Amino acid sequence: MSATKFIKCVTVGDGAVGKTCMLICYTSNKFPTDYIPTVFDNFSANVSVDGSIWMPELRRFAPNVPIVLVGTKLDLREDKVYLADHPGASIITSAQGEELRKQIGAAAYIECSSKTQQNIKAVFDTAIKVVLQPPRRKEMIPKKKTRRSSGCIPLLNLINYLKSKYEEKC
Repeated sequence: MSATKFIKCVTVGDGAVGKTCMLICYTSNKFPTDYIPTVFDNFSANVSVDGSIWMPELRRFAPNVPIVLVGTKLDLREDKVYLADHPGASIITSAQGEELRKQIGAAAYIECSSKTQQNIKAVFDTAIKVVLQPPRRKEMIPKKKTRRSSGCIPLLNLINYLKSKYEEKC
C-alpha cells in the first residue's frame, strides 16, 4: 500500500468571483445560500489580491508551483436574467480563458459553476493530476529556475481579471 500524499491547494483571485463558494461546494456538495465567510478553514488558504499584482506575487513567492486557471460562475453565460440585469457585463469565453492560461503559463484551464455544481469536482481532480502528473515543461511558459514541485497548487479564479483584460482590448 502506498503512503498518503497531501496536496495543498490555494485559491487566489479578485473578491466576489466565487473562490469560497467553489471550496464550500466541493467539500459539502451543495451551494451555500447563507453568508459565506472570507476565511474558509483548514481545507485551504484563501487569498485575495488585486488582479493587477497577483501573478507577480505568485511567481515571487511560489515560482515553481504549478497553476490551474479556473473560470467560475459558468452558469452566468446562459443566464438571461443576469445578462438583462447587467447589460455591460463581459462574459468570458472558453477561448479567452485558454488564451490567458497560455499567457500566464498555467498547467490547465477549467471552467465551473458552484451554483449548478458543474465541473466542481473536476477542478480539484485537475489540480491533483497536475501535481501528481505535471505537464511537460515545454507545454508551459519557461521559468527561470526548474525545481521540483512542492505539492502546492494555486487555483486561480480570474473572472474579474479576465473581464478587465478583455475590456482593455475593446
